[in-house]
Amino acid sequence: MIEIKHLYKSFEDRDVLMDINAVFEDGKTNLIIGQSGSGKTVLVKNIVGLFEPDKGEILYDGRDFVKMTKREKVLIRREMGMIFQSAALFDSMSVLENVMFPLDMFSDKNEADRIRRAKFCLDRVNLTDAEEKFPGEISGGMQKRVAIARAIALNPKYLFCDEPNSGLDPKTSLVIDDLIHSITEEYKMTTIINTHDMNSVMGIGENIIYICEGRKEWQGNKDQIMTSTNERLNSFIFASDLFRKVKEANS
Repeated sequence: MIEIKHLYKSFEDRDVLMDINAVFEDGKTNLIIGQSGSGKTVLVKNIVGLFEPDKGEILYDGRDFVKMTKREKVLIRREMGMIFQSAALFDSMSVLENVMFPLDMFSDKNEADRIRRAKFCLDRVNLTDAEEKFPGEISGGMQKRVAIARAIALNPKYLFCDEPNSGLDPKTSLVIDDLIHSITEEYKMTTIINTHDMNSVMGIGENIIYICEGRKEWQGNKDQIMTSTNERLNSFIFASDLFRKVKEANS
């Protein structure tokens, strides 16, 4: 579990995050949503340590990340997996080599065990037939699955996903959502997804944080969002005709 308590962050004279309090639960897909410029990306960067908050606590299972030494932060980052907006694969490495990369960097396993673990992760995302191919030889959806396999290679406790469906067609996006959701449940990870994709919100939104103008406006799940009376949230979620009709049908 990750807890955020009274988090503040500003840049020069501009307040970006103001008194953010949130709980991200184990074994659930925790989504952060909000308009561009709302502060959600800054929030995630604070959580993973790319930014230093001005005030507040970031608790990883009770451990305050803000107060940790550099060495302690390095150790806790080894418990994190990352899926970037672009798959961020190494073009010169095969699919198998990409998945092995974090194992080669941080694992003390021998080479045979590292290969075995990488193959297991590729099998988990249904890509055993692609291990010898290079990123340029596979589709965007397959690249995202490779990125997921790489992210879970070290069996992380915490998984961070930045717009994992960016650039994907709706059908492939559903596959990626289902995969992230099932892996989260299977490994009981604390998964945090920064997303604009309303299909993801309605599909796998088990715990949703809505950020607006640097403040947490709402927190709930995909069912509760349908009956929300928060005007800002409704304006954001139901901006499209499709989702507005869904809400009207359920009201």
